[in-house]
Amino acid sequence: MVVDQQAQVEYRYRAVCEVLGGSPIGEVAARYGTSRQSLHAWRQRFQLEGMPGLTDRSRRPLTSPNRTAAEVEALICRLRRDHPRWGARRISYELGRRGVEPTPSRATAHRVLVRNGLVVAQTQEHKRKYRRWQRAEPMHLWQLDIVGGVPLADGRQCKMVTGIDDHSRFVVIAAVVAVPTGRAICAAFTEAMRRYGVPSEVLSDNGKQFTGKYNRPLPVEVLFERICRDNGITQRLTKPRSPTTTGKIERFHKTLREEFLDHVAPFESPAAAQEAVDGWVAGYNHQRPHQSLDMATPASLFRPNGPTRLEVSQSTSDEPVSDLVVDVIEPPTPAPDGMAVEFEARVPPSGELSVLSGRQKVSLHQAMAGRTVTIWADQRSIHVSSDGHVVRTVASRLRPEDLRHLVMRGARVAGPQPALPALRRRDGIPMLPEGGAVEIDRSVNKDGVVTIAGTTHLVGFAHAGRKVTLRLDGHLMHAVLDNVLIGSWPCPISTDQLARLQGARMPSSPLPPPPLPAGSLRAQRRVHASGRILVGGQRIKLGPRHRGKLVTVVIEDTHLRVLHGEEEIAVRPRHSLKPITRLHVTGKGVTPS
Repeated sequence: MVVDQQAQVEYRYRAVCEVLGGSPIGEVAARYGTSRQSLHAWRQRFQLEGMPGLTDRSRRPLTSPNRTAAEVEALICRLRRDHPRWGARRISYELGRRGVEPTPSRATAHRVLVRNGLVVAQTQEHKRKYRRWQRAEPMHLWQLDIVGGVPLADGRQCKMVTGIDDHSRFVVIAAVVAVPTGRAICAAFTEAMRRYGVPSEVLSDNGKQFTGKYNRPLPVEVLFERICRDNGITQRLTKPRSPTTTGKIERFHKTLREEFLDHVAPFESPAAAQEAVDGWVAGYNHQRPHQSLDMATPASLFRPNGPTRLEVSQSTSDEPVSDLVVDVIEPPTPAPDGMAVEFEARVPPSGELSVLSGRQKVSLHQAMAGRTVTIWADQRSIHVSSDGHVVRTVASRLRPEDLRHLVMRGARVAGPQPALPALRRRDGIPMLPEGGAVEIDRSVNKDGVVTIAGTTHLVGFAHAGRKVTLRLDGHLMHAVLDNVLIGSWPCPISTDQLARLQGARMPSSPLPPPPLPAGSLRAQRRVHASGRILVGGQRIKLGPRHRGKLVTVVIEDTHLRVLHGEEEIAVRPRHSLKPITRLHVTGKGVTPS
């Protein structure tokens, strides 16, 4: 509720004046809707200070002994920047391990992160309630699954066979396989049983590697089922389309991606990938606290019932923890309004690169998934670069406060733009400078047609499946492929629609000229009644409107240019390297050139 300060002072002044005029203080208090004590305090403050004494005074306490120390707040910010995946609960736990006294609570750590712009404050929502279950002892149940996304240097992606103990969350299987066949999964499963012992039950989905129950035309027993039967293991399967049944292994897959797979370069071989996975899993089992285990490590709760090659280290509270002493960390200097920022990000498998959550995303090709790109951003343009080359430029929707938020998250002040800026926007609508042109990229379909603003335009059957760059200036439309001008046509849309085309950008280079190489071979042809000519065994369709014309074909290494006088009629790719021996047209009224 917003109250006008001046009106409030006048309201209290009238009440005080009535009391000073002789009215009973109880009647005045009832009439003005306040208490006798408040009215008495107003009268005393008015007599001592006058009108300023009727204003509200600060209710802030003189001292705040429970305020978080600056050193602790700086340490919380440092832990968050060093470990972006750590939340308030994990940071509070780590501070306790490092001997910070008093240890800030999770709520205190969260308020510090929000105050310093390291997390986005969210509205409180009611938590969804799930039916949670867990085995009472380790080795009662293993959850098994298959996950992909292990990149190799040759472009392939390996799979991982994963298994987790239901009680302790201890990872018992993390095997990298090139192809997830039934035999490869069984080999990883039996190796885990030799290492930790035989579990009482296993839980998996209905994949064909785990069960032949849904085999057609008749169910069969697969190798995995036979191993379970021979070892006295009860095999359990999830209901179809019920991934929450194996929620523990699915949650492990999320952690595996966010903390490991999304931050590694492609591996040289599956063996190298396995070595890296083993190192990360060892830290997950023995060092990383688990929130569902009340911040205990999985290894502290896991008890194998068979021989093991790795001794399970027991984490105790008596382990010495080195004191972490840091100076007070000053918050990053915010970027001035209009300043550009720059930072690195990894392209997710979907290709949807998030510049700022909830504000802007940039769509990239899925072939770039896993690559680390550099993002240059200001209030007008966003440039995405890979290996020093700009791969995408889009208009920016970022505000000055968004740029400052990116700086707080670790972005740095950027240098000059790596490419031409995106089109300027006015009220959210892109604006094209007068006399300017735009470039767009379009894919040619199987019929040789591209789609522009809902309309189709024929480019050429020879370019089917290729991506061409179209430059439109309101008068002409030029098609460029491999930095070669392959055709020009009247612009199919009006000038005021150019800036609104999807993917429109400013031209980054001059239009390639259509030169005629010196010394190029030329041949004359008369256009047939069907509108076609034949050059070196290659048929070129010019259209019925050119029938009967005597045209000149300029023969280049990769293209054939058709001229009628000085006018260029068509440009076609050269498909045949057959020698061209007939260069002139003979007949009545024809003079060889």
